[in-house]
Amino acid sequence: MQKIHHMHFISEELENYVALHSENEPEILQRLNKETHQKILQPRMLSGHFQGRVLSMLSKIINPKHILELGTYTGYATLCLAEGLQTDGTIDTIDINEELEEIQEKYFNSSDYKGRIFQHIGDAIEIIPTLNKKFDLVFIDADKENYLTYLELIKPRLRSGGIILIDNVLWYGKVLDENPTNKATQQIKLVNDIVAKDPDFENVILPIRDGIHLIRKK
Repeated sequence: MQKIHHMHFISEELENYVALHSENEPEILQRLNKETHQKILQPRMLSGHFQGRVLSMLSKIINPKHILELGTYTGYATLCLAEGLQTDGTIDTIDINEELEEIQEKYFNSSDYKGRIFQHIGDAIEIIPTLNKKFDLVFIDADKENYLTYLELIKPRLRSGGIILIDNVLWYGKVLDENPTNKATQQIKLVNDIVAKDPDFENVILPIRDGIHLIRKK
């Protein structure tokens, strides 16, 4: 497997300082973080303490009634996003990989959001059209090859003033390749360009970890 190096936009010392001076992760997330690193093949896919607190803070500011997440992984980001939910709010989270369902359920069921997190296993392209909700917040952290399709499916299901967060939009610096042959890189560049030009969207790319695209629908 190709080894991917984490890009440091700032020095590791500064990154550590930032993490130390950001809110601690709740205890349930510390346990989930640890278990993911012990048992799961690619723990680098985990959002992690600092990015998790960013997601939590953004969700609290937005205070969404309905959240959609594409790419559950072990459920770490799901629980961070859930922290900002309105009391009667819901979060629908979709993942293609059923092998992770057990660890997700274990943590979702022992969290404060039990019964408000709806897990969907399967292809997001098929599942999104079946969700009969207007979303206030969408987090996309799934297979990069389908980012454009996801954006097209989500846009009409996002309320005016709603927020889309797309992860990995700097793609380890590969977005600077002029003519990428890799489909994931092509899709990320395409979506970044389309969002920047779309008059229905306001956007800003946050250089947090591997880049989070923060998009607001007008």
